[in-house]
Amino acid sequence: MSSASSSAIAELYRDHHGWLRGWLRRRLGCAAEAADLAHDTFVRLLRSPQRFDSQPEARAYLRVVANGLCVDLWRHREVERAWLDTLAVLPEAQAPSPEDQHIVLQALREIDAMLRSLSAKAARAFVLSTACGMTHQEIARELGVSSRTVGSYITQTMLHCMRLEAARLVEQGGVPA
Repeated sequence: MSSASSSAIAELYRDHHGWLRGWLRRRLGCAAEAADLAHDTFVRLLRSPQRFDSQPEARAYLRVVANGLCVDLWRHREVERAWLDTLAVLPEAQAPSPEDQHIVLQALREIDAMLRSLSAKAARAFVLSTACGMTHQEIARELGVSSRTVGSYITQTMLHCMRLEAARLVEQGGVPA
């Protein structure tokens, strides 16, 4: 990053961090979470610097990024709540260890993020096929599409999963880029 863009981001931070943290605090009702998400918003800006022609334009951009982070936080909470509800009904002897609970929760968050990056019908077809064991014809009736379209949705989803996994491996240095 050039010193000019570092300087511009530092100026944006000085000018807008307090405002953004306040906006997030009102939205989330929690000062600590607001501070975390304000920080994460500026980290995103550091990773992908932007140029703004006006203060309102900068604030609009920061608000959009911060709002997306809020949505992600709420989705994580939904997934966690569903997992905790599932754990609550398990007999104590069948409950996974705290380490395994953490691993499952992380995997559920990753699956949720992957499914949300697909079209609603493709995600639903994939879940109905893999989690519910429904046939393509049953899914087609449920979604109001053809069996061939269901096959296309599931293929699209599997390909998407493979791309995400390949990107993750490249990011971790597991395979050459």
